[in-house]
Amino acid sequence: MAGTDNVDDDALYVLTAVLLTPAQFPTVLGDDYPAACASLGLEAYAEGYGLVLGQDGTGARWTVVVDDVSLVAVAIASWDCGMAYDLSPDERSVVAGLPGWPLAVATAAPDLPAPHDPEPEEGDPPVLAPLDAGEWGPAQRRMGADAIALQWEAWRAEFDGSSGDKPAEGAAQDVAGDGQAGDAGAWDPEAGDDPYDGVRRALAELRGYLKEPPPVGRVRSTFATADARMLRADGPGWSLVARTDDMAFVLLDDEPREVLPVARGPKLPALLEALDAMAVRPS
Repeated sequence: MAGTDNVDDDALYVLTAVLLTPAQFPTVLGDDYPAACASLGLEAYAEGYGLVLGQDGTGARWTVVVDDVSLVAVAIASWDCGMAYDLSPDERSVVAGLPGWPLAVATAAPDLPAPHDPEPEEGDPPVLAPLDAGEWGPAQRRMGADAIALQWEAWRAEFDGSSGDKPAEGAAQDVAGDGQAGDAGAWDPEAGDDPYDGVRRALAELRGYLKEPPPVGRVRSTFATADARMLRADGPGWSLVARTDDMAFVLLDDEPREVLPVARGPKLPALLEALDAMAVRPS
């Protein structure tokens, strides 16, 4: 972990870092924390990990896994505030060095060759690579929900100003109660299968989470406002993003790039509050 003034082929020149903890992990890696860890060949350590992404002296991409979560968290917080921070974990905290990057990184280390995959050696794990944004699948669906959570106000404003022409942009359905749609105008029967069948299934599975807790990290809660929390939840084929004081949006594997709004209705608030109570939260 070093600067690039005197290039050392064996050093890691850090570009960025992310947390991999039960409450905060790159959802591109899985629906929950154990799944995200498994995708990298890691045990689901309760305290979590930090993922440090950088280049070696030859320019090759590497992801270094460390167990010093606090150090990585401080570095990320400093960078988010526009402050410089030299992230240099102790070698004793290094858990694994994985070839490639699991996430797209827009920057490169100065005075090094362009980022490239390292030459594979016998026994190396598969090279990590970002997903293809042009495809649609579970990882893209989860990342879409993450994007809505980050840009909630913009999505909420778009929903408020929508014309009601289709489920992704139109009137929300109240499907959080007994499974009956409260707004039939959000789906055209001539268009084929009702996409809100998938939404009903997702909400039913969420209610099941309250009875039998899912793997840790399936339901996560973060700060939204002083009086509300932002919820993110995932399951087989679906993702949900909601605010405890507002409505919800659902994305489905079966409905590529469609965002299906769910009206607040009479029963959604209680479901969201119950999910928030059992969700994991950043420390």
